Amino acid sequence: MKKRFSLSWLVFVSRRFATVDKKGRGALTSLLASLGIAFGVMTLITIISVMNGLQMSYIESILEISSYHIRVKGGTFSEYNDFLRHAAADADVLAAVPFYEGQTLIAADRGRQSGAIIHAVNPDVYKEDSGFRKEVKITGGSFDLSEPDYIVLGDDLAYELNAFVGDEVTLVAVSGSSAVSLIDTSRVYTVSGIFTSGYSGINSSFVFVSDGNKETLFGENVLPVIGLKLKESGTDSRYIAKASKAFPTLSFESWRSYNRAFFGALRIEKNMMMLLVLLIFVVVGVNIFNSLRRIVFERKDDIAVLSALGAKKNEIQSIFIFQGFLTGFAGAIPGTALGLFLCTNIDRILLLISNFSFHFRHAFYQFFAPEKMQYIEQSMMYNIFASVPPRIILNEVCLISIFGIFASLVAAWAASRGVLNLSCAEVLRDE
Repeated sequence: MKKRFSLSWLVFVSRRFATVDKKGRGALTSLLASLGIAFGVMTLITIISVMNGLQMSYIESILEISSYHIRVKGGTFSEYNDFLRHAAADADVLAAVPFYEGQTLIAADRGRQSGAIIHAVNPDVYKEDSGFRKEVKITGGSFDLSEPDYIVLGDDLAYELNAFVGDEVTLVAVSGSSAVSLIDTSRVYTVSGIFTSGYSGINSSFVFVSDGNKETLFGENVLPVIGLKLKESGTDSRYIAKASKAFPTLSFESWRSYNRAFFGALRIEKNMMMLLVLLIFVVVGVNIFNSLRRIVFERKDDIAVLSALGAKKNEIQSIFIFQGFLTGFAGAIPGTALGLFLCTNIDRILLLISNFSFHFRHAFYQFFAPEKMQYIEQSMMYNIFASVPPRIILNEVCLISIFGIFASLVAAWAASRGVLNLSCAEVLRDE
């Protein structure tokens, strides 16, 4: 009963302190502080979700097209075939994709040249590998490697070469084995398709050909790399430990180590963005601290009366801490709801802003500078970001909301420490 009474008393006094102020500033201060918390939570959830969408599109394209979850190399032909059968029977493996990889200098008929990464794959990989098919989106022609002289280019690479479907390109130089000529202008291919993916690095550098050309491009007796796709990307270490015991002569490389530099850069970028946006909570926390310190000073006579009636100083301090909790809670919950709303409707909101900006500039120049109206165009940046689907991660959303409440609690605790230094007799004597 004592705890129940103490909690009821705490809630009652906190509500009175929050709504009744001698100078009429308490409620407004709490409202502004809650709005600051809400704005910070909303902004951080939206920015992190959009950044997650950008980064995950990069990562998924790299894992499905380039690095896979695990790369397997080395061994002999018999060990290679044994491992393929072992991987096909493993329930943790979604797909085992053999491919040949090398670097090439590619030239188009129109005289343009560019470096590229060549992947020789099974012509049926686009049909059999659903993850590969999801990330490789065809923008021209088709993913057709049925003929040995067909080639599929990334769209940025095709733009650089000024090559279109049906044009011929030449693999001038190929980094194959010593049995393959480094420079040979007879390796002529016809562009059968142009693709795009979620990562521009792949679009600007990748070409696909049939693995039927492995002798002419990479030499004889060259073993392919086996790309493994697991059901769960996080189980790569466990799978490597298990497979290394069964096939000790094979070399296994995880996607984490293969892309360590790139993924490390993405992680640093995300952490720095979170740190910068978290400064919003620091500013709001300082405002809450200053406002509560003023309230503590203005209510020193009320505090003295409560102390004279038997309230302990820790209990009086808890009143202001509870006010800080209510301020943070009243800001974090609406901020979370607004952030989730923005994330789920970010494409419509950005397109609406784009249209409004275009029509506003159109109307402005129509009245003040009609000769410049021909140069008005819609900003493509809005369309680019609108095309990126935000990725909402529940753990991050909860962490951001809790941090918003925590920042308010810390500010309230720091501001209310002055209560412990107040002397009841001194305050009543001054009154």
